[in-house]
Amino acid sequence: MSERGALRARLDVLAREIAKFGVVGAVGLVVNIAVSNLLWRYTDIPTVRAGLMATSVAILCNYVGFRYWTYRDRDKSGRTRELTLFLLFSAAGAVIETGVLYAATYGFGWNSPVQSNVFKIVGIGVATLFRFWSYRSWVFKALPDKEAVLSETAEAGAVPVPTGPAAAAGPAAAGPVPVPSPAARVEADAARR
Repeated sequence: MSERGALRARLDVLAREIAKFGVVGAVGLVVNIAVSNLLWRYTDIPTVRAGLMATSVAILCNYVGFRYWTYRDRDKSGRTRELTLFLLFSAAGAVIETGVLYAATYGFGWNSPVQSNVFKIVGIGVATLFRFWSYRSWVFKALPDKEAVLSETAEAGAVPVPTGPAAAAGPAAAGPVPVPSPAARVEADAARR
């Protein structure tokens, strides 16, 4: 594949990832705004605290969407690590999101329902940029490319499968059987699904 073709393929994959992230994020936005407005309207919970509670509900909803749809093809070997990092980066995103709402509510006194919704959405937008970067970089790590796995297997000393007369002589004459690396086994498992 040419350099230009490889770049095009990478951009296509990134565009699909961004689209899926956006769909899950849109669902999370609806959950976040709906829960916020329900809490603001029917409870006496302060604006920022209710917004943070709504963000927490949306974070749980988003994890399911990210893990089982957006990043379903990513490494699943360390779920505890993944969930811990997801919650850590989500908490940082919640601080960003709630910080914008806090500044508008208590810093500027903009506390009407419309203003609260506008600054809630602005905070979500800023936090989304941080979350996209952190989730794809740290939480849902990509599996290695097939070419990288094949070259790693070759560098690890795996013996190529014989062809010709050596193959006809049977496995005993062929020498040691190549053992794929754990990454190659993960890739093979993912390909079978």
